[in-house]
Amino acid sequence: MPKVTYVSHTGESQSADIENGDSVMRGALDNGVEGIVAECGGGLACATCHCYVDDAWADQAGTPTSQDERDMLEMTASDTRPTSRLSCQIELTDDLDGLVVHLPEAQY
Repeated sequence: MPKVTYVSHTGESQSADIENGDSVMRGALDNGVEGIVAECGGGLACATCHCYVDDAWADQAGTPTSQDERDMLEMTASDTRPTSRLSCQIELTDDLDGLVVHLPEAQY
């Protein structure tokens, strides 16, 4: 079961063990992580689950996997960065055990 650490924009962190196959977004919602709104529930329609993958994990987590994700990242409330992803699109596997994501100041 991969562990993900969510770091708020103020630097506070919260870690959670998340089932393989679940998304980083689902893990945040299931564990009460503030900073991931996920208004559309992971339907790739709102960009309120925007996160920044930690630089150390950027290669493993990958870049946006679809044109839809790239399009939605253009609508985020906070600035995008090279490691910006929608957390609903990062599926967890054992290879991502220890993943660290940083949350933007705002999702709206």
